Amino acid sequence: MQKKMGEAVARVARRVNDTVENQGDSLDLAECKLMTFPVGIYKAMRSVAGGIHRITLANNELKALAGRFVTTFSQLRELNLEGNYLHRLPEEVRSLLHLRAINLSRNRFRHFPEPLAAVGTLETVELEENEIAGHAAVARAQWRRSGPCPWGGSRCRALPLRTGAFSTAKPASNACDRSLGVI
Repeated sequence: MQKKMGEAVARVARRVNDTVENQGDSLDLAECKLMTFPVGIYKAMRSVAGGIHRITLANNELKALAGRFVTTFSQLRELNLEGNYLHRLPEEVRSLLHLRAINLSRNRFRHFPEPLAAVGTLETVELEENEIAGHAAVARAQWRRSGPCPWGGSRCRALPLRTGAFSTAKPASNACDRSLGVI
């Protein structure tokens, strides 16, 4: 067991070092058996954190994402959190001004993550295999800006479900500035 843990730690260290040394714009920590995002990575990546646009934390064992993660990697455009144990996102997600896509498939969300409703640049939210709004297998949520939302602010359009039915869901809070179409 210790050998496997050591291999997982070494894998994370290699991937972080590769990103820092090459001044990459992405960090791939998929399948690293992470239960939390390692605090040491914030320090190791401080010189390149502002240039990170894509992070993959898929297929780990994350139960929560800290607000510090979001504030450290504030320039994210894509975030893949598929295959973890997440059931909520930190409020700081609202500050991701460049986020276009987030994959939350195969997690434990029971409600649409409300902080995402405030992200004006968000185009795609993957929610497959969560228990969102009574749909056991929500495939994908997308926003298209086309008309004014009833809550003011951004423009939006609901999209149909892949099954052919039509559903418009939205977060419970009126803080949302656009409706959600599930396709």
